[in-house]
Amino acid sequence: MTVSDNWAHLMSVILYSDFNCPFCYAMHERLHEMNLLDRCEWRGVQHAPHLSKPMARWSGALAAELRHEVTLVQRLAPRASISLPPGKPNTRDAIELAAALLRQEVGRGMDCVREAYRLFWCEGQDLSDPAVLDRLAKASGGQPWAIGPGAASPMQVMSQWEEQWRATGESGVPLLVAQDGRVLAGLASQDNIRQFMA
Repeated sequence: MTVSDNWAHLMSVILYSDFNCPFCYAMHERLHEMNLLDRCEWRGVQHAPHLSKPMARWSGALAAELRHEVTLVQRLAPRASISLPPGKPNTRDAIELAAALLRQEVGRGMDCVREAYRLFWCEGQDLSDPAVLDRLAKASGGQPWAIGPGAASPMQVMSQWEEQWRATGESGVPLLVAQDGRVLAGLASQDNIRQFMA
């Protein structure tokens, strides 16, 4: 019997997340390790839409805060490979790319999401850089900007995600939302995730 068979009774949930949040990256890796990502509907939201394009190099207090976040993730999720990036990028275009691919085929979209996290948190690449996103799109396959007749555009999907995230009353990410309205905020432990999704 596989791990997935053992947890067949677990419900599906919505996962609100942002690529430039180290706790979102660690949560994504944890859910992947637990074989639970296929029970999550990933929705990208910008929890820091003011960040610049291209990504600015942080210094002073901002750099210290980023270093603290990465150190905390290394302690809370030691199995997640993470490096200190030079700053944090604006993630609007990366989320739009993921939304486009998820609309076409969920598996391809989720591959894109995981690779985007790794490009930033393992390699420090700027997810607001069009060249980086172009390589990510090509590696993920498909035609992310091809929109069928009557289909919502990736921007419209992103707006809906943002509106529904704000309607939860929570302002942070990562955030799991169950079908019955319960929420689980932050980088949760495996036990808390199992209990929440049961």
